[in-house]
Amino acid sequence: MASILDGKEVARITKEGLKGQVEDLKKEGIFPKLAVIMVGEDPSSKIYVSNKSKACEEVGIEYEEHLLKEDIEMKELLGLIDELNNRSDIHGILLQSPIPKNLDINEAFKSINPKKDVDGFNPINVGKLCLGQEDAFISCTPYGVIKILEQYNIETEGKHAVVIGRSNIVGKPMFQCLLNKDATVTICHRRTNNLEEITKTADILVVAIGKAKVVTADMVKEGATIIDVGINRNDEGKIEGDVDFVEVSKKAAYITPVPGGVGPMTIAMLMHNLVKAARESK
Repeated sequence: MASILDGKEVARITKEGLKGQVEDLKKEGIFPKLAVIMVGEDPSSKIYVSNKSKACEEVGIEYEEHLLKEDIEMKELLGLIDELNNRSDIHGILLQSPIPKNLDINEAFKSINPKKDVDGFNPINVGKLCLGQEDAFISCTPYGVIKILEQYNIETEGKHAVVIGRSNIVGKPMFQCLLNKDATVTICHRRTNNLEEITKTADILVVAIGKAKVVTADMVKEGATIIDVGINRNDEGKIEGDVDFVEVSKKAAYITPVPGGVGPMTIAMLMHNLVKAARESK
């Protein structure tokens, strides 16, 4: 039976460590502050934004929220980002996705000052991640996965890591993070042939598809480490991951639960990035 990779506990440890760093910054006259922009009324986004606000309060980070109407024009969104870029009291800017389809999210990410891009989506930070530069702000979910692996001393060097999913938010930066940790990495997606044959070779399998229980026990190597990034609601309204947890946990050595795995780490790493941005603003 697999050992549980408790992301909730790793997140707690991470945030506890950040509290002291925030106190030290405040003694130096730096008050770390996050600005969150949300466009529209997406219910899931509201929950995520609320969770980020609570995490800021826990760590001692100041928090500012900007709620924009769904029918705003791109120039209005860019104008707000520009204003926040120029405010010395704001250390991090987060644009909650998704945003309405009439707006260009990539243009918005590109307009966020790379030094305040605590979500790690500005092309400059993406490029720095690819180059392995330590001053990069790394996308929070992949960064959280790496921290879980480190906390549980799971070796990545020379291991075969397989990532299912190629999104800009998880799959692609996850590939790069694992590569930077000296893993041999394969990325799979909806056009991949013989998916099961590839996943069976994975020492570390990261699943970020967005479909419940897609990965089954027959797709997993005995003794593998399974990281489930998926968050899906079943017919009963319960949250479940992209991995068939019950069956796969009988075969894997380590596995993240859903909920309580990667999710809490995403927010913890946002806090980490914000504190880093505040420290580097000196």
